[in-house]
Amino acid sequence: MALVVGVAALLMAASAAQAEERVCRGTIGGATVDNLRVPQGATCTLNGTKVEGTVKVERSARLFANGIRVKGNVQSEGFQAIYLRQGSVVVGSVQLENGLRGGNGQVLNSRINGDLQFFSNSARMVARGNTILANFQANQNDGGLVIQNNRISQNLQCQSNNPAPVGSGNTAGDKEGQCTRV
Repeated sequence: MALVVGVAALLMAASAAQAEERVCRGTIGGATVDNLRVPQGATCTLNGTKVEGTVKVERSARLFANGIRVKGNVQSEGFQAIYLRQGSVVVGSVQLENGLRGGNGQVLNSRINGDLQFFSNSARMVARGNTILANFQANQNDGGLVIQNNRISQNLQCQSNNPAPVGSGNTAGDKEGQCTRV
């Protein structure tokens, strides 16, 4: 009997510990959500939203995030548009990969406690006016890359971007590869 009660208690605790996922199609204001997912092809606008977990943006989706707070990461593979701006704060990392040609990825005037990563994007990518407490890495992007006026606590690393990144006014622990002059 004690074993059955113990197993039941363990299962209930595990269920409660799993964060709920909120699917966003439309606009969410100052609410607090656990994890947030923008499904394929959808558009989501967040205004002052608090996310206790991770934000995932699926293929061909669009995220417009204004002044949000994210305890986890912001992740996307194959996005059409991502705008993270207006004093947004991400406690984890921002990982934007495989942005679609003709699209845009912009991280503006935000704070990222982890890494900012732009990998293999055909979308136009912009990082401007951010505070990044870890590394900023931009590799194999071919849609254009602007890196301007960012404060990076660790390293700014760029390689195999075509065209090469442009920008100025960035401070970093070390600037490497194509980013030595930005």
